[in-house]
Parts: sequence; C-alpha cells; structure tokens
Amino acid sequence: MFTGIIEDVGRVTQLRKSGSNLHITVAGKLTPELKIDQSIAHNGVCLTVVDFPDKDAYTVTAIDETLKKSNLGDLQVDDLLNLERCLRAGGRLDGHMVQGHVDTTAICEEIKDVDGSWYFRFSHPEDPNFITVEKGSICVNGISLTVIDSHARGFSVAIIPYTYEHTNLHKIQVGDRVNIEFDILGKYIARLMPKYK
Repeated sequence: MFTGIIEDVGRVTQLRKSGSNLHITVAGKLTPELKIDQSIAHNGVCLTVVDFPDKDAYTVTAIDETLKKSNLGDLQVDDLLNLERCLRAGGRLDGHMVQGHVDTTAICEEIKDVDGSWYFRFSHPEDPNFITVEKGSICVNGISLTVIDSHARGFSVAIIPYTYEHTNLHKIQVGDRVNIEFDILGKYIARLMPKYK
C-alpha cells in the first residue's frame, strides 16, 4: 500500500531485457535505505528490489503484463522515475490509498501554465471501471492528485510548484504517456453497482 506522496525522483541508469522481462536499474537517494525484496513504487508501479549492482543503485524487474499496462516499457536511460516506499503501519496517509497496480496509461493532451501553477489534461481509454469525480483522487505516475475536471475519457489536475519541481511532471510533454491508477473506492463501487441494478 502506498499514498502517492513521492519521496524521491530516481534516474534510470541501465535497462536490460531478459525474455519478456525488463530489468530496470535506478540510482537515487533512497538506495542506501533499501533491501532485497522491498516494494517500491516506480511511476506508481509496485516493483520488488532484486539486486544492488553498486552502492548507489538498485535493480527491479518488470514483467510483460506490467510493461503492457504501464509506461515502463517506454523508459530510456537517464529518464526520471517517481519513487515511493510502501506505507509504514501507523504512518500518516497524506495522499490517498494507492495500491501500486496501474490500471492503464493516459496521454497528456494539454499543459497550461497558470501564473506559477500548471493545469494538466489527460485522456484515457473509455471503460466503465475507469472512474474519476471532481474533487476526487487520482494517481498519475505515482502522484496522488485531485481531479478538477472529469469526463468519461479523461480528466484534468492542477499542479502546485512544489509537486511540479519535485516529481517528474516537469519532464512531461504533450503526447507523453503517464501511468494511471484510479481510486480504489471508485473501482469497488463500479464493480458492485451492477449487482444492485
């Protein structure tokens, strides 16, 4: 379980294919605090630490299913990844409940600079399980954000300067793919509603 509050932005130092798997090596300030088998969210995707090739970097493995549902297959060396360790029991839930299970990717359709803040508009495939509501929560590249505009095929979010500067959102351009995890409460409601119709 995660909260969508980014702890660090790591840099991809190596990508290695092995069959249908992708081994991703990441350098970041969290590396000295990690251990083998630990779960870390990378752009919102929960992956397990499997190796430490050196003291400054660690390696995780993304399987084919993960690569198909996320933007991790688009990664290049030197790309930036939003990183978050799992929530400690008894810790503060500063964002919202995030599982680290990406539902789909969305395309950045528009970025507006609004006097020091930014509006991002994203489009995603239409699906009855892909639910957003205005003032509700959404996870974009692992970041817990508040929806300001919602429709069946997309949504918008407002980004404050701190979030823009301390995540990889400042690298996102129109046309880029981002990982989306919809609010778990909305997903359960969508699944249960047909039973009560």
